[in-house]
Amino acid sequence: MNCGPIMIVDGDAEARDVAAGILRRAGFASQELESGEDAFEAATRELPALVLLEVVLPGLSGYQICRELREQFGEALPIILMSAEKTDSIDQVAGLLLGGDDYIAKPFAPEILLARVRRLVERSAVRATGAESTLTRREREVLSLLVAANSRRDIARELVITVATVGKHIEHILVKLGVHSQTQAIAVAARDGLVDVPVGRPLERSPSG
Repeated sequence: MNCGPIMIVDGDAEARDVAAGILRRAGFASQELESGEDAFEAATRELPALVLLEVVLPGLSGYQICRELREQFGEALPIILMSAEKTDSIDQVAGLLLGGDDYIAKPFAPEILLARVRRLVERSAVRATGAESTLTRREREVLSLLVAANSRRDIARELVITVATVGKHIEHILVKLGVHSQTQAIAVAARDGLVDVPVGRPLERSPSG
């Protein structure tokens, strides 16, 4: 499985360095970002293995970014919220309701952080492996062509099936990957190496479209 870095999003450079050091010593690659906007942009380029997200950020709050990441990438992206200021139970409940998988009060013990990171990364890997094993050959073909940026009509033409049939295959793919949109499915497939991208794609379009 291809696994992106763990994304550390925190406006405090020292706090980012501390978290990155803990992760590095445990063998995890990390990417440090200081704002939620930067994090969202980076995640669209390469889906991270996990997001470690401070609630109090410059600009959009961690709560807002958590919700946007969840809407964009679905349940496949593990998110741990953290905060030194927002540590009351009501803050933690809010974070979990907005889509966070876990919530850690700062400062945290290194072993606590690593235990929670490992649990969520492993859970994500198991989910991806299970999804990969349940995809049919045709669903893999459709997903591979989607990852290569082909439209439904181009996929139908390539596989000699109807556009409606392509749509049905995509519906099944979304369910099996545990995501809510075609964009999420493409992101998860690319991150986890679920399919091989065909050489020479996207397909050449016909003059009519």
